Amino acid sequence: MTDTKAAATEVASKNSEKPAKKTKKFVNPFNMKDPMQEKFVKCIMKNGKKTVAQKILKDCFEEMHRRGQKDVLKTFETAFSNVVPSMEVKPKRIGGSVYQIPMEVTPKRRVSLPIRWILKGARNKKGQPMYKRLASELIDAANETGFAFGKKEEVQRVAQANKAFAHLARY
Repeated sequence: MTDTKAAATEVASKNSEKPAKKTKKFVNPFNMKDPMQEKFVKCIMKNGKKTVAQKILKDCFEEMHRRGQKDVLKTFETAFSNVVPSMEVKPKRIGGSVYQIPMEVTPKRRVSLPIRWILKGARNKKGQPMYKRLASELIDAANETGFAFGKKEEVQRVAQANKAFAHLARY
C-alpha cells in the first residue's frame, strides 16, 4: 500500500516538474506612423469613425496571425505588391470615336487601386465580421487569388487587348 502511494507521489512530482510551454505572445505590428497602414485605415473608415477602422485593422492582423501567417506585415505588403497593376486603359476621344488607350498606372493610383480593390473584395463577402473578411482577402491577395488579384488581372488583360491603340496615346 505504501509502495503504491510512493509511486503515485513520484509520478505526480514528475508531472509537476515539467517545464511550462512558453507561448510566444503575438505583438501586433499595427502602427499609424506607417503611411501604408495609415492610408488603409482612412479608406476603411466610414462616417469619420477612425478608432473603429483602427480596431478593424488591428483585429485583422491578429486574425492573420491566428490563421498561420508568421510575418503579418510582410503578408500585408505582399498582398499590396501582388495587386498593383502596371498598365490600365484610359478612354480618349479621337476623331469622333472613343478609344481605350493602355497607359502606365501613375504612382498615386498604384497605392489607391489595391486598397480600393482589397476593401471592395472584403466588403462583398458576407456573414463574418469585417476584420475576418479583410484578413481573408489580404491572405488571398498575398497568395495571388481572391477578388483584388482577379481585378488586377482583368485590368491588365484589357490593357493588353487594347495594345493596338497605344500609338494614339500621344494625341
